[in-house]
Parts: sequence; structure tokens; C-alpha cells
Amino acid sequence: MKYDVVIVGGGAAGSVLASRLAENENTSVLVLEAGPDYPDPNNIPDEIKYGGTRYAEAQDSIHNWALRGTITEEQGEIHVAQGRVIGGGSSINGQAMQRGLPEDFEAWSAMGNDEWSYTKVLPFFRKSEHDLDIRDDFHGTDGPMPVRRRQSGPVPDIQWAFREALLQDGYSPTEDTNGANPAGIGVSPSNNIDGMRMSAAMTFLGPMRHRLNLTVRGSVAVRKILIQNKKAVGVEAESGGEVFNIEAERVVLCSGAIRSPQLLMLSGIGSADQLKEFGITPIQELTGVGQHLWNHLSSHIAFKVKDGMTLSGEADAVHFSLHYTSEGSSEANDMVLRTNPVVDEREEKVPGLRTKYDTEGIPPEQVGRISCTLGLPDGAGFVRLASADPEVQPTFNYQYLQNANDIKRVREGIRMGARLLESDAYKDVCDYRLNPKDETLNDDDALDLWIRQNVGSARHVSGTCRMGPDSDPTAVVDQYCKVKGMQGLFVVDASIVPRVPRSGGLHATVLMIAERVAEWIAEG
Repeated sequence: MKYDVVIVGGGAAGSVLASRLAENENTSVLVLEAGPDYPDPNNIPDEIKYGGTRYAEAQDSIHNWALRGTITEEQGEIHVAQGRVIGGGSSINGQAMQRGLPEDFEAWSAMGNDEWSYTKVLPFFRKSEHDLDIRDDFHGTDGPMPVRRRQSGPVPDIQWAFREALLQDGYSPTEDTNGANPAGIGVSPSNNIDGMRMSAAMTFLGPMRHRLNLTVRGSVAVRKILIQNKKAVGVEAESGGEVFNIEAERVVLCSGAIRSPQLLMLSGIGSADQLKEFGITPIQELTGVGQHLWNHLSSHIAFKVKDGMTLSGEADAVHFSLHYTSEGSSEANDMVLRTNPVVDEREEKVPGLRTKYDTEGIPPEQVGRISCTLGLPDGAGFVRLASADPEVQPTFNYQYLQNANDIKRVREGIRMGARLLESDAYKDVCDYRLNPKDETLNDDDALDLWIRQNVGSARHVSGTCRMGPDSDPTAVVDQYCKVKGMQGLFVVDASIVPRVPRSGGLHATVLMIAERVAEWIAEG
């Protein structure tokens, strides 16, 4: 059978795109997901179903690609969790539904992508969501994805102290971090509903599975795109040891910012020099494939809480975040500050998964942290092929903190967090700061080294197939997400973003991207 559209990857973008394209009964849609599929909601494993668990991020989880990538020279390669299951990252993530800020999309537009201005993307944010708290022009009420601001139960002591300290420091509150005035301190929106992780597979794809024109196949790994005369005509796939071809009118890569560029390169699209190195015949020269690897990084201050203080509370308790502008920055709201415990309250099934932070012998359940996130990094990394074998993961390096402005802003953020711990708001909550120590905190060089040694990585990889006009020599897709120089081939996932949103999150933006592009793909 030849399909109208083959979608490679059943993650957040792939699930949204498949559901929207399948609304047209005359369009046949096939979704291929390398990981397992769970068509029956009753059979979803607990590590996927329940939003408080991060077990699916363990290296031995069948729901995780368990990649290895470099973040800093000091840390070398580390484990990088990426969803390998229907729903992709939305099935294993922390359920943050923070949108990119309006400034992000105005910046995308200014880079030559005028279809992505804030006024043009806002309707698609609204289309994707069912906001359970707010009814106004900035929020949707009948979309598939539920959104709430964790409101039930008491506010954990560390969250309340964090908010009060920032207010005392002169920062303004905001009622809605996804609304007209997102800057300031406000409650983080989430798609965790009553403890359940509402993945894109559950909310978008699930209700459409009965459609006869929609087929979803799990445990099918795509090896490369089949191309004739610079037109995508299908994919080569493998399942159960069998390799086979699938024909299609249009092929859409929704495999994420690591796998999508890898598939392009394996198919002969990328830097000719790199392709020839691995014996791959170049079909389309696009030097930007695998470049501009964006991600958010976070550095954490750890502190001992006083006896009797609550760290996490109930699963859907309030979590605050601050979007703020770093000192001297030309970019507004380029930083994010949050507070959380170092572990949650559940039994730790995977030793060390949630206790990697240095607690100096203090029980982890008595340790809180303030996290400083670089929301809008200047430095970027890369993805490169490591082999022509599709089963060998590509090499990638985030190149964190090599940019002078990046390390400067994180250094300032860490000192800002330490200052908050000394405020009146924390006097009944914080016993003492565990790390960094004073001698480190007060020395620029020592603090920079400590940050590079301890910095953590988010799951917001993006930018490796960036969109842009023909004047951008490193653009891989045009603003309609068509691969340049090719016919019938699209990329629709986080890899197309020209610059990572400064929100400190990516999930809501990926859903919007798929909503935005669906009609263009439907048109061919």
C-alpha cells in the first residue's frame, strides 16, 4: 500500500500531526514509531501513565533511547534521555506546558520566517490546548491537551519561600506565564492532571485511532528516506529483524533534534564532506544539517531545609518559576529561576537516578535546590554521524558554557539564588547552603569551574534542522518546513526552531509547531 503521508516518529509532534491530517478521511496516514505503542490506555505502563515518575528516563528503560552526548569538557559524555515510545518525550517528560515567550516568535519572524510571528502562532497554541483555569483570548478551551496550573493542596514551604523572597527582592508577580504579561514570578502550567501524564499520544492520537485512514505501527525503526530525483517516495524501515520499504507521497520526519538530522544524513542530505566520510552518496548539499544544536542548561544551588519543612507536597501542588532579564542583557527574560527538591517522595527504583546531587550526607528528602536555567543561550552545539549504520547513534555535543556571555549569566544566576537564601523569606525554611561553598561562590574562576563540573541538561534539544530563508546558508527547511531542494519531504519537530524558546520549556511550542504545519503538509 502507498500512503499519502508517512510520519517518522510518534512523539509529540508526530502525534499531533497524525491526528490533524487524519481528520481528512481522504488522506491516508501512517505513523512509524521505533519504540512500543500502547493503543489501549488501560495497558499503558505506570512509568508512562503517572506523571510523578521519571523511571522512563533510566538508561535501561525500554522507553528511552538512552543516548550518550557531551555537555562540557569537564563532564564528558553523559546519559541523555530521549523518549522511545509512542508519545516520545511527552510520554516521559516533566509535563511542563510553558510556551515560548512572545519575544521568541517575533525573533523567529525577524530571521525571515514571517509565518511564525507571535500573532500568527498564537491561534495554534490556543487550538492545541484545553486550559482548565483561564478563559481569555490567549488560551484555548476545546483543544486536546489539558493545561492547568498546579493549584490543589497546600503550597510546599520551599515554593512559598521562593516566591516571597523574589517579591521582597522587587520582582513582580504574574497571574499567567502563558498570557499577555508572562514575565515575573508565576505558577508553572502543566499537563499533569490528577497525577496522570497527559501525553500527546493519549490526548491527540488516542481519540483518532478508530479512523480507517490512520495506521500506527510501533517497534518499527526507519533506516533512511527513499529518494528518487530529489523527491521523497517512501522510507526504508526495519522491524523484528526484517528490512522493508514503504511508499509514500510525502514523508515527514518527526524524530526529534537528534534523530531527524541523523536520518537526513543517512539519506544523503547534509554536508557532502561528512557524508562522503561514511560512504554515503550526497543527494542534497545542506551544510546546516546537525548544526545549531540548542538546549537549556541548569545549574543548581543545594540547601538543607529545617526540620518540618515540606519540599514537594502533593503531585499537583503549586510550582513557581521566575522569568527575568539578566544584568546588561539585550534580550528580555533570557533567564529562568525555579525551586524544587532534589528527589521526590517515591521509592527510588533506579539507584542514583534522582540523587546525583551532592547532599554531603544529608538525606536527600531534606535538601532543596534553586535552579538557574539559561533560557536563551548564545552558544550552540552540533550533531554528527558516527556511522552509516542507522543503529549507531550519532555523535553530539551541546558545547555548554563555551560562550562567555552564557557562563557570565549562569554565574550571576547562581549568586542571585544564594542571595535569596539569605533573605527573610527563607529564615524559617533554609538551615544552610550546602553548595556551592562560600570560597567557590565568591571567586569567578572557581565558580565557573564548579558550574561546568555540575551543570545539568534539559530535554529540550532543538535547532538541528533549522528553518530559514534562502539567504540563510545554514537553513535546512523553509518556513513551511519543507526540506530545501527536495520535494515531498518535511521536518516537523523541535529541530526546525531557529533558536530555542527562552521559556525554559519546549513541549507546548512543539505541539504548536505541529498544529501550525499540518495544513501546509495537507496541501503538499
